[in-house]
Amino acid sequence: MSEGSTGRARDRVDARLKVTGQAEYAAEVPVANVAHAVIVESAETSGDVVAIETREAERCPGVLAVLTHENAPKLPRAAQKSIPFDRILQVLQGPEVLYSGQPVALVVADSLERAQDAASRVTARYASAAPLADLGRELSRAYKPASVGAGGEPDTKRGDVDRALASAHVTLDATYTTQVQNHNPMESPATIAVWQGDQRLTVYDSTQGIFGVRKRLAFIFDLPPENVRVINHFVGGGFGCKGSPWSHVVLAVMAAKVVKRPTKLVVTRQQMFAIVGHRPQTIQHIRLGAGRDNKLVAIRHEVTSETSSFDEFVEPSAVQTRMLYACPNVETSHRLVRLDIGTPTFQRAPGEATGTFALESAMDELAYALSVDPVALRLVNHADQDPEDGKPWSSKTLRECYRQGADRFGWARRSPRPRATREGRWLVGSGMATATYPARQSPSSAVARARPDGTVLVQAGTQDIGTGTYTIMTQVAADALGLPFDQVRFELGDTAFPETPGSGGSRTASSTGSAVKMACLELRKQLVARAVADERSPLYGLRADAVIVDRGALVGGREATDSFASVVARSGAPELVAEVHTEEKADRQHYSSHSFGADFVEVRVDEDLGAVRVSRIVGAFAAGRILNPKTARSQLLGGIIWGIGLALLEHTVRDPRTGRVVTRDLADYHVPCCADVPEIDVISVAEDDPHVNEIGAKGIGEIGITGVAAAIANAVYHATGKRIRDLPITLDKLL
Repeated sequence: MSEGSTGRARDRVDARLKVTGQAEYAAEVPVANVAHAVIVESAETSGDVVAIETREAERCPGVLAVLTHENAPKLPRAAQKSIPFDRILQVLQGPEVLYSGQPVALVVADSLERAQDAASRVTARYASAAPLADLGRELSRAYKPASVGAGGEPDTKRGDVDRALASAHVTLDATYTTQVQNHNPMESPATIAVWQGDQRLTVYDSTQGIFGVRKRLAFIFDLPPENVRVINHFVGGGFGCKGSPWSHVVLAVMAAKVVKRPTKLVVTRQQMFAIVGHRPQTIQHIRLGAGRDNKLVAIRHEVTSETSSFDEFVEPSAVQTRMLYACPNVETSHRLVRLDIGTPTFQRAPGEATGTFALESAMDELAYALSVDPVALRLVNHADQDPEDGKPWSSKTLRECYRQGADRFGWARRSPRPRATREGRWLVGSGMATATYPARQSPSSAVARARPDGTVLVQAGTQDIGTGTYTIMTQVAADALGLPFDQVRFELGDTAFPETPGSGGSRTASSTGSAVKMACLELRKQLVARAVADERSPLYGLRADAVIVDRGALVGGREATDSFASVVARSGAPELVAEVHTEEKADRQHYSSHSFGADFVEVRVDEDLGAVRVSRIVGAFAAGRILNPKTARSQLLGGIIWGIGLALLEHTVRDPRTGRVVTRDLADYHVPCCADVPEIDVISVAEDDPHVNEIGAKGIGEIGITGVAAAIANAVYHATGKRIRDLPITLDKLL
C-alpha cells in the first residue's frame, strides 16, 4: 500500500499556491496586449431596443469597439443548443429584450477603467411591454415540460393515491414555497479569449466544464472542436452557475475577433443576478397519508417552478420523493411557468435541496399528527429497496446515519412537545430531516505517464472547483500505482488532456477518479509486463501476477526488485504512457445508487423579536468510500452552511411590477457569515459500495445541503409551535 493511498486526510496539494496568491484563476492569466470588455445591461425587462446611442462612448479614450445588435457579428447558432444542457444565449443578435439585465451592448477598451467609463455613456430607448414577473400570479399558465433533465420524466405514478388518501388514518395537505436564490461564488465568472488567426481559438474560462465550453464555442463559431482549446486550472467556486457557457463567454470571444486582440470579460457581482442563472422559485403541494401502523400509504408531490420566456429549466424538486420512503401509492409532477426573467439553472443539489425542504417538513408535520417521534417515523418507512424501480440499493447505510446522528446530537433527551424548552428569552427547539442525493457516474478519460526519474504524471481534463480534485486524484493515482504520494503529479483543466465530464452532479470523483485509477492500473500492468519480459531486469521470467508494487518499485521476491525509473530507462522511450476511457460501470444497471444522510439541528428563537439562531448541527452521511476525510469534511460543512442560507437568509427579491432584481449585491442578498454558523459536527458513516463505480465513492459535493433547510424549519416549529412553510424563515413570519 502506498503512503498516498485513498482514505487518508491529506492537505490540498494546491493549498500553498492559493494562500500565497500564486494560483492563477481565469481572469488572472497573464496575456499580452489584452483588451477589456464591459457589458451594458438592459434597463427594461420586456420589449425592444428602439434606439441605442453609442457615439459618446466611441469617442472616449482607449475605446476599441462598441458592439450592439446593430453592428455585432451575426451568430445564428447562439439561439440553438448543441447539447441539451446548453442555454439559449443573448449575444447582441437583435433588438428584443427578454429580461432585465440582458446584455444590450458591449464596450471594449484598452483598460478596464476606460471600458467601464465608456459603458456608462451608452444609452438606449426602449419600447417596453408589461413584464410577466410574478410566479404566483401566472399559475394558470403552467405547462408540463418534456423532461426534468437527469431526473427523467416530469410526472410519475404508482398505485392509486386518491383511494389511499381516502382510507388513510391520518392525512396531511400542505403547500411549501422556496424563493429565488442566486449563486455568489467568491470568483465571479470570467473569460479571456485569444484568437490565433480566424480558425484557432484559446479561451481561459472560469467554468465547471471545459469540454462543454469547447463544444459550445466550436458550434457557435463554426470551428472544428480540436481548434478550440479551453484552459481552466482553478475555479473559485461554481455551484452550478459555471456549469454551462453563458452569454458573456461568447461575447468575449466575439469581441476578441472584432478588435483583433485578446479580450478579457469579467462579470460583475451585480450582473451575476441576471445573466448566469439562478435557483428558481418553487411552489410545492404535498399530500401524505399514513395508516394506524404509522406507515405511509400515499404521497402526492406537485411542483411548480419558474423558467424564462425563451428557454426551459426545470427544478426537479419531486425526484427524491419517488425513492426516499417505502410507499405503495406515489404521484409526482413538475410544471413550469414562463416569466420574463433570465433562464434559471443548476444550483447546489438542484431539486433535492428545495424538494427535501418540502418533503421532510411534511414528514415532520405527519409525525406530530401521528404522535410519533420523527426519527421513528422515518425508520418505520425506511425503503429497503428502491420503491420506484424495485432495484436493490448498491449500498445504503441510512439507518446507521439516523443512529449515529441521533446519539451524537442527544436526540433521545428531546421533549416531543413544542415550546417545552426555554433559556431566558430564547425558545429552544430541535429538528431533524433525511438527506439524499443520487450517486452518478459519467464516461471519462485519463492518461498516466511514467517518467525516467521514477515519478508519474497523470492528466485528465477535469476541473477543480474548490473541492480538492487535485488532491484526491493524486491520492487515487498513488494508490493504484503503489507510489508515494509525492512521486505523483496530477494535472487538470485543459482540453488538450483526455476528455472528462463537467464538474457537477457530485460526479467528478466517481467519474474521473475511476478513469484515473484505471489508467494508473494499466500503466502499472505495462511496467510489470516490460520488466518480466526484459532479460536485463531482476524480475525477468517471473509471472506478472507474482510481482507486487511497493513505493515505486516492482518486487518479485525477497531480493528481486526493479524500480519504475529503471524500467522506463531501459525502454528507450522518454516515457511510458497508458490512456484509458471508462464508461459507467456495468454493475450499476442492476442497482439503485444514492448517498444518504441525516441532519439534526438545534435552534434558538427570540420570542420577542422572532430572530432565529442555529446553535448546533450534527450531520451524519453515508457516501461510499471517503477518499480524503479532510477535504470531504470541508465539502459537507460547506453544504450544511448553504442549507442555513437556504433556510434563513437567501432571497433574491424581484420587483413584480418591473421584473428587476433589487437585491443585486452582497449588501442586500444575505448569505451566511461566521456569526450565522454554529458548531457543526460532521460524521462520515463507514460504507462499502462495490457496485457504484471503480473507486467506490458516491460524491459529496451536494448531499450536505439536502435536508438541512427542513431540519431547521422543523426545529423552529419545535421551538415556537409555529409552522413556517415558506423559505427563508425571517423574523416577520414568526412575530
